[in-house]
Amino acid sequence: MNANEKTLTLFTTRVRQLILQYDEKKREINALQEKLKKRESQIKELEAKLSQMQNDYTSLKMAKMIEISDGDMEDAQKRLSKLIRDVNKCITLLSEKQ
Repeated sequence: MNANEKTLTLFTTRVRQLILQYDEKKREINALQEKLKKRESQIKELEAKLSQMQNDYTSLKMAKMIEISDGDMEDAQKRLSKLIRDVNKCITLLSEKQ
C-alpha cells in the first residue's frame, strides 16, 4: 500500500466511524425526545389533578362554611324564638295591667 491508499483507507474508516456515531446520537436524541414527551404528558396530568384538587378543596371549604352557617342559623332561630316568647310575655303582662 502506498501513502495515498493508506490515507484513503484511513479517511474511509473515519467517515464510517462518524456515520456510526451520528446514528448512535440520533438514537439517543430520539430516546430523549420520547422521554421528554412522557414527562410533558405526566406534567399535564399532574396539573389537571392539581386543578381538580384545588376545586375540591374550595368546594370543601364552602361546604364547611355552609355547615357552620347552618349551625349558626339554628342558634339564631333559637335566640329569635326566645325573644318572641319574651315579647309575648311582655305583651301578656301589659294586657293584664290594663
